[in-house]
Amino acid sequence: MELQGLLEATVGGLGYELVDVELSNRGRMLRIFIDKTAGGPQGAGGITVDDCARVSNQLARVLEVEDIDYDRLEVSSPGLDRPLKKEADFARFAGEQARLTLRVPVEGRRNFTGVMRAVALGKLQLEVEGGMVSIDLANVDKARLVPKIEF
Repeated sequence: MELQGLLEATVGGLGYELVDVELSNRGRMLRIFIDKTAGGPQGAGGITVDDCARVSNQLARVLEVEDIDYDRLEVSSPGLDRPLKKEADFARFAGEQARLTLRVPVEGRRNFTGVMRAVALGKLQLEVEGGMVSIDLANVDKARLVPKIEF
């Protein structure tokens, strides 16, 4: 089984969502970002230290059994500026503000910040100051939520 699939199956089996995976130092450091699934069994709120420890302990066992070599494993929350990777991520956070960088410019721009209004058939409707922009998700290089700052 490939690493991504193994991680998704393990993290998903614990009731969490695998948000992102980073391999660094020539594959020796494995950094995993997890989130609670919408309406999942873990309750409300963000990822806690206990959540990270639970996933880390399980992953350490699975990676050892699968003979995957690494020096260090880190499990953490994706943070307030959570990356958006899959179409389901864009749909889940519809109504939220996001910052996008595109591979190919749309309307002469590669960078957009706006409110995600709808996602369907691989297209995101993003409300920006100048109106509504339709963006192909395949054209999105990077996308992150814009954290809400409340005082």
